[in-house]
Amino acid sequence: MTDLTARAVTLVAQGGLASAELSESHRHWAEANGFNGQSGRLLALPADDGDVAGYLFGIGAEADRQPLIVGAAAAQLAPGRYRLAGQIDDPTLAALAFRLGGYRFTRYRKLDDAPELELPENADAAEVDRLVEAAFIARDLINTPANDLGPDALEEYARAQAARDDMQVRVTRGDDLVGAGFPMIHAVGRAAGQAPRLIDLTWGSEDAPKVTLVGKGVTFDTGGLDIKPAAGMVLMKKDMGGAANVLGLAHAIVRAKLNVRLRVLLPVVENAISANAFRPSDILMSRKGITVEIGNTDAEGRLILADALALACEEDPALVIDMATLTGAARAALGPDLPPLYTGDDTLAAALMAAGTPHGDPLWHMPLWTPYEAMLASKVADINNAGAGGFAGSVTAALFLRRFVEKPENWVHLDIYGWSPDAKPGRSAGGTDQGIRAVYQVLKQRYA
Repeated sequence: MTDLTARAVTLVAQGGLASAELSESHRHWAEANGFNGQSGRLLALPADDGDVAGYLFGIGAEADRQPLIVGAAAAQLAPGRYRLAGQIDDPTLAALAFRLGGYRFTRYRKLDDAPELELPENADAAEVDRLVEAAFIARDLINTPANDLGPDALEEYARAQAARDDMQVRVTRGDDLVGAGFPMIHAVGRAAGQAPRLIDLTWGSEDAPKVTLVGKGVTFDTGGLDIKPAAGMVLMKKDMGGAANVLGLAHAIVRAKLNVRLRVLLPVVENAISANAFRPSDILMSRKGITVEIGNTDAEGRLILADALALACEEDPALVIDMATLTGAARAALGPDLPPLYTGDDTLAAALMAAGTPHGDPLWHMPLWTPYEAMLASKVADINNAGAGGFAGSVTAALFLRRFVEKPENWVHLDIYGWSPDAKPGRSAGGTDQGIRAVYQVLKQRYA
């Protein structure tokens, strides 16, 4: 039943004002204000008593319409209750976009309440809720600075989420990592005040297909002894964006009750500087038995992921997916909004791209170009962690990770940014979700 107290936000396509169900006075008002469905434009409609009767919102032309464009309406609306009317192409996506656009990060300052939405007819309320919750998990975690979200706090959050979602938890911490076979996680995080750790979450029937998610959890990255310049360190609270997005994705999978045996592996460290920090030219033994020469301590994310990926592959899962804020080279190549996707399965890559684009979660398939493995050569160890020469940095990082994966055709690597420099439809500026909806849709197609 329509909530008549909710103000209508009427969606209008570019050039579609004439077909919108408006009173003659409201149509004249729109024309007088030059409104004709321009993408992202919000126009208040006057009531007879001088109040606001409702709003028109432009969703642009169909050919170049942004999937989450309705989110731009929520970002502009004052607190209150609203309902969507007019041209609603996909009720579930429209509701999802609206709620994503209303995101507020309020931990450190008071902001206006987000606008509330009455769900459009035929929208899948449960689907909207779990995907909004998944995105907000990622955003809230990434936006929280390292003084309040170090390894201890990230573990505490993971444990609380596991309790809510009925997941099992096991944590290997500190020096126990060495004895348990995670020497590179230990080496990267041992210089920090809070101990490094591997968080291992499981859920679902043991007989279901195994799907393992791995998320890079560097809660702050100084660069280590190869220290970053100040400008390069400003956003390094977001270097646990892979872990944040994996936790969000896991929540959506559990709440959708997908038929999978889900495992979540989060190697969590702070890459700090101290007397016992790992050094350039150190040679580390990995869980897989591959020796790694340290060419650069600022290429630490791939080291902790390597140990976690080796563990993931030991039980031969049907699919291993890792997410990591891994390389600046990925941003140089594709910018902040389009994460590169690597996998040994071209069909899977195509499915992920096809699922992501219409859900406002684009990915782009990049090559695992084997000849570039020569850039990772070491004269004293099996492999170097930093590519020589500075070329193809995102590709060489993916090739490094591939060395620790048993079946590349069952593996996906997403080199996400986890940050939106500017506000966009469905995304506020700051920490953001990337890869969640694309991967979720493919998993739902396979394992619903």
